[in-house]
Amino acid sequence: MYPAEIVIPMKEELTENGFKEMLTAEEVDNTLSLKGTALVVINSVCGCSAGTARPGVLLAVNKSAKKPDQITTSFAGFDTEAVNQVRKHLMPYPPSSPSIALFKDGQLVHMIERHMIEGRSAQMIADNLMGAFDAHCN
Repeated sequence: MYPAEIVIPMKEELTENGFKEMLTAEEVDNTLSLKGTALVVINSVCGCSAGTARPGVLLAVNKSAKKPDQITTSFAGFDTEAVNQVRKHLMPYPPSSPSIALFKDGQLVHMIERHMIEGRSAQMIADNLMGAFDAHCN
């Protein structure tokens, strides 16, 4: 597990911008059982999280005309119970952090894995997400 002093500022980059933390398996299941859309960001210490994933997600959420009903996050290597539960909902995708998933009515409808984040700009990630929001969100 990563030390809190490293993780907290990275968590706050999302939580201070309206993302709700999911810290337990129960919170994950409750969130994903709700009707509507839920964006789930598996946050990470990885450099691509700081460089493009978190900024790309924030750009998409702030700029998109259509937005998910819920915006949530759990931190890999720190919120272990929640991340393990999210990953069950992401099957058949292998564990990947960072990663970004969009659910609609509890079903996975869009997935961005780490290999789709690495080497891409925050704007490219935002464009990808805004397309998914346009297709699946009200």
